[in-house]
Amino acid sequence: MTREARVVAIAELGFTDRQARFLELVMRHAGVCVLRQYSAFAGIVHGQKTRAFFAKLLRRGYATSYVCRHNRGRLYHVHHAGLYNVIGEPNSRYRRPVSASRATCRLMLLDALLASGDVAWLGTANEVRHHFMALSTVAAAALPVDAEGRSSVAEGLCADTSRVGIDSTGRTVLLHLVMPSGREDFRTFLGRHVALLSRVPAWTLRVVLPRAMAQAYEGIQRVVADEWETPLHPHTIDELAWYFEQRRRLPAGHFPLPADGRFDRAAIAFQGCRFDRLYRRWRRSGVGALSDSASTTMSEALASGSGRVECLILNHSYDHLAPVINAGERVLDDASNGPHTGSTSGSSSLDPTIQP
Repeated sequence: MTREARVVAIAELGFTDRQARFLELVMRHAGVCVLRQYSAFAGIVHGQKTRAFFAKLLRRGYATSYVCRHNRGRLYHVHHAGLYNVIGEPNSRYRRPVSASRATCRLMLLDALLASGDVAWLGTANEVRHHFMALSTVAAAALPVDAEGRSSVAEGLCADTSRVGIDSTGRTVLLHLVMPSGREDFRTFLGRHVALLSRVPAWTLRVVLPRAMAQAYEGIQRVVADEWETPLHPHTIDELAWYFEQRRRLPAGHFPLPADGRFDRAAIAFQGCRFDRLYRRWRRSGVGALSDSASTTMSEALASGSGRVECLILNHSYDHLAPVINAGERVLDDASNGPHTGSTSGSSSLDPTIQP
């Protein structure tokens, strides 16, 4: 189904076009939301219209409400089978219950999508593959599939921290949310998608940071420069492969005896997170895994403007999200002004801004 077909199908259940578009976005990318996100999406003042919309979701059983810590708002989980059936995704993972930490991550991702209103976001691995196949068969080759037709790279781009979209000019947008516990994962993310982006005519990487990590922006820039703007010379690749072979033969943390000057120089030159990641890749795939590090494609794309890196700061704290009630406990729901049953938590407000 196309996005417009999904929106029409949801609207036929008794929702306005605006409500249907918001539900389509939530159901395909997060499964959870809070009231102020609908107000931001609709461009309206948070008030009676927003509360009435969520009261309808609760009354019809389309969503469940959960209280947040210190009673600072409600988290809404949109999970009803009938709602997902009409958009052709009855087995969506977003129907399942989620932990508080994962719900927080999905709220952050939804806020990032809401801040990028000119981008049409892809919700499934098949849509991601079809998009890159439409760009070129060369780009699609960077998304290999297994015996069951699944691509781990494409599926990774539909995880709780990543998305692929197309902006209003047709440019491919990769969005990646960096969580506090996943800063090193960002380096891995960059290395994993070099082969894909190097085959895309025009792309933007949008790095999303929670407000608590705003100070990490400069570090993010350094990682991008390290991974994408500093290609390794072929001679360096050869020396790196030699060093990795010697390193593998030695116990962790040991140096060769008698002392080897070449090894000592290499150990100093090849220290740091970038080379630790390359070492892990080399252990898995051999010297061929180092070839992307010698490519100038990414640095040339960034220099020409066909490749861009942006940073999106989510200007709010999510620290107050935590479970505060037990399953089956009766709580008063602000939207419906009546009792409702809940079991987990998570909610917040934020004002997302893009920083260059």
